[in-house]
Amino acid sequence: MNLSPLPTIMLEPLVRAALLEDLGRAGDLTTDAIVAKERHATTVLAARQRGIVAGLDLAMLAFRLIDPNVEMTVERADGSEVTPGEAIASVSGPARAILGAERTALNFLCHLSGIATATASVVAAVRDHGAKIVCTRKTTPGLRAVEKYAVRAGGGSNHRFGLDDAILIKDNHIAIAGGVRPAIERARMGVGHLVKIEVEVDTLAQLEEVLALAPDAVLLDNMSVDELRQAVAMVAGRATTEASGRITAAIAPAVAATGVDLISIGWLTHCAPILDIGLDYREL
Repeated sequence: MNLSPLPTIMLEPLVRAALLEDLGRAGDLTTDAIVAKERHATTVLAARQRGIVAGLDLAMLAFRLIDPNVEMTVERADGSEVTPGEAIASVSGPARAILGAERTALNFLCHLSGIATATASVVAAVRDHGAKIVCTRKTTPGLRAVEKYAVRAGGGSNHRFGLDDAILIKDNHIAIAGGVRPAIERARMGVGHLVKIEVEVDTLAQLEEVLALAPDAVLLDNMSVDELRQAVAMVAGRATTEASGRITAAIAPAVAATGVDLISIGWLTHCAPILDIGLDYREL
């Protein structure tokens, strides 16, 4: 998989903050007391479970921000599938730096690999259909860019990165605006011609009303599989269709079979379990 790396200028503040949180005011008391300053070590990042790797750049940065002499050799790049016991990367250099950064590196790597693994499971479930799996803005504060990167590493795609990407008119917008028509008309007047407009609906009657106003996309929220099938037929290619609302890997194939273009899933970023990865010392 050809993944565009995230720029270091974006990653470094995240990793520095995480290291500061762990090392606090006095550094790694345990390692500094036990391990000689000149001691070098070689370790291996190894998978404990089957899954998809994501987050190696953050892991590498955690080690190198403590000591730039730490070297990491990647065996299984982001987006790769790994099996239990398989080496993902080797990490060698000053032992104090490796041990001091270990938990921070693993926190990022396990979390993002968990997101990538969860995404891959849903992508695989809908492989026989045309629907794309996309994430949402339900992300950990401060970690949105890297969590959305992990979704891509798992074969998924990204929805909006923020409120400034596109217009998504939801039920509260419609209620406060006084209806669908004024909401869409004001949205069109408020942005340029390159900004797309999507409208959320949760009934077929709402969808009929919205389609008359020619949005770019419709978000079909919490509809049954039968309703989704009817909705896709009503849209008939006039707008991008997106299904959303409590969609699991188990029901995703049935949702995809309705013909929707996108399936958006919030739990990929806010509830995916970590992928268990460990850092093992290797005796030379």
